Amino acid sequence: MRIGLSGGAASVERMIEQAVRAEDDGFSALWYASAVGGDPLVAMALAGRETSRIELGTSVLQTYTAHPVLQANRAASVVGAMGRPGFTLGIGPSHRPVIEDAYGLSYAHPGRLTEEYVRVLAPLLAGDDVHVDGEDFSVRSAGRAVAPAHRVGVLVAALAPRLLRVAGELTDGTILWMGNAKAISSHVAPRLAAAAEAAGRPVPRIVAGLPVAVVDDEAEGRHVAASLFAGYGELPNYRRLLDIGGAAGPADAALVGDEASVTAQIEELVAAGATDVWAAPFPVGDDRRASRRRTRDLLATLVA
Repeated sequence: MRIGLSGGAASVERMIEQAVRAEDDGFSALWYASAVGGDPLVAMALAGRETSRIELGTSVLQTYTAHPVLQANRAASVVGAMGRPGFTLGIGPSHRPVIEDAYGLSYAHPGRLTEEYVRVLAPLLAGDDVHVDGEDFSVRSAGRAVAPAHRVGVLVAALAPRLLRVAGELTDGTILWMGNAKAISSHVAPRLAAAAEAAGRPVPRIVAGLPVAVVDDEAEGRHVAASLFAGYGELPNYRRLLDIGGAAGPADAALVGDEASVTAQIEELVAAGATDVWAAPFPVGDDRRASRRRTRDLLATLVA
């Protein structure tokens, strides 16, 4: 079972230690949000030098804040510094409040922009030159892009039909957040698989990211999850996926319960079509450290 964890710590040194420990414990990946350390790529490159097998991926870098040629060169720089395969670039358009309110950019066509972005990015990461004339990007990349020393995987944070098609047709798959088993089986997996098959591509990855807490009192765990993750239920992109999954809110989508219950919920994700589980442990109760340890111990047992 491929189970990864959320990456990120208070310092680069701690992030390197985290990656080494996660690899030693058998976890398949660490997934880093765009805000980790201000920008996670330098720390990921350093962590990649101190490890040999674990996948290090972004979950996700925003498309609007970096031109696709720059993004491709950043990825090539990271994998070159790592000196080994195992870097995966997860990208996505983020959300209207972030892009318009924080950055002052238009979010009028996120689907179109992301599709054009991927049509520039994916060939560059494969070492090809790009000549694209689109509505959002016009690119002639000859001499401006560095071919990665090792293969870079690409995943799209695809929640709606258009980007699921793009992910299946042009990339290695999708990386989700707040997509439960029902949303994966009824919406994500069939659309993604159909697009990949039509394009003659391999079966795509589905990285299912969800909060996780192993607790005796499931009601308490979901109450904490409702408080910690409420904001995700207010963002339209996640709200749509929660609705498809029949979840009233993020607390319903979270993986919460005792060891047997959480194990069953993870197995349900895999049965629904998830190829990878990205577990984001959160603490419940007064002893936060013990709570996180209990959750991690179960996850480590499942990957052993």
